[in-house]
Amino acid sequence: MIDITQQEEMFIAIGNILPRKIEAYAIGGTALMLMSVKNSTLDVDLVFDKIEDRLEFYNALKRLGAKESDVTLVYGLKSNTPLMLEFNNCRFDMFMNKIVSSYLSDSMKERSMQIHEFGKLIIKAADPNDVLIMKSVTSREKDIDDIISIVNKSQVNWDVIVNESEEQVRLGNETAILGLGEKLEKLGSRKIIAVPKDVLDKLWKLLSKRAKKNDKLKAKR
Repeated sequence: MIDITQQEEMFIAIGNILPRKIEAYAIGGTALMLMSVKNSTLDVDLVFDKIEDRLEFYNALKRLGAKESDVTLVYGLKSNTPLMLEFNNCRFDMFMNKIVSSYLSDSMKERSMQIHEFGKLIIKAADPNDVLIMKSVTSREKDIDDIISIVNKSQVNWDVIVNESEEQVRLGNETAILGLGEKLEKLGSRKIIAVPKDVLDKLWKLLSKRAKKNDKLKAKR
């Protein structure tokens, strides 16, 4: 577990020893901390566009004393798992464009408008709407808590939520709409967060449309 100050200190230390400027996108709790939505996180989640940038970041962490961590203990045998290192009681997960089942789509990158510079390390924080979508496909209790914080502390754009969910499915993230719809409906029915009814209607309509399309594809085989 690290807090905002510790996260910033680590990013500065990494940025100071990088040989050149590199860019990464912060997702999950890391992004929420950069946007002051939450105060601490268990792990630092970063997504890279370029393999060489991820390697430079990885090597910088190793130079600072980071230790190898077994990715299968966290992600099992899933595909699209990150490089993983432990540093100062914090786990660094370093992904390449796809985060297990979720994609860092072009539209998500465009919405990552909050930029932080730590020496040669440039970090773009994912938009809260997109963090919510990515967290909806997991079953961890802490991700439910983060979804609640995002809705209660941020100005959620429900049009972005619906449109990006559809884009995720188009890219191959089949669980995006189902996971998001189930969690929003559950939290909304318990009055924990306020979710517009038309948002859920749109999500279930998209899910039904996708199911029919999959059925047609199966019938042709």
